[in-house]
Amino acid sequence: MILQFILAMTATAAFAILFCAPKHQLIFSALTGGISWITYLIFCELGFGIVIASLAATFFLTILSRFFAAWRKSPVTLYLVAGIFTLVPGAGIYYTSYYFIMNEMEQCAAKGMETFKIAGAIAIGIIFGFAIPQKLFLSKQK
Repeated sequence: MILQFILAMTATAAFAILFCAPKHQLIFSALTGGISWITYLIFCELGFGIVIASLAATFFLTILSRFFAAWRKSPVTLYLVAGIFTLVPGAGIYYTSYYFIMNEMEQCAAKGMETFKIAGAIAIGIIFGFAIPQKLFLSKQK
């Protein structure tokens, strides 16, 4: 699991570089991706499905991104967009397209529906994460 955490952080940092994140924010962007991936793995290990695991990981990612944004006085998108990289169902989209091209419509529909559910869970996780009031993330100022 430690190796997966390191690889998720590395992939997220690489994506943050492509996203033109400032250098002093890269470690925090990488942390959001690594922690969200570990959250996803933990929920999968606990027996939740991949859709619920994606929802929980995205919710936690959004909370963590908002915390880092308030703490580091940066936009939430620096952390959220980079951190979501590990959770996006890219393989599901690929296999849906592959099964469609190969005219295997039953597998195409099954994989497409699973991918659609994961994408919906990601969107709902972000919405739930932003439903929490911002004042909980701000520190007391003088």
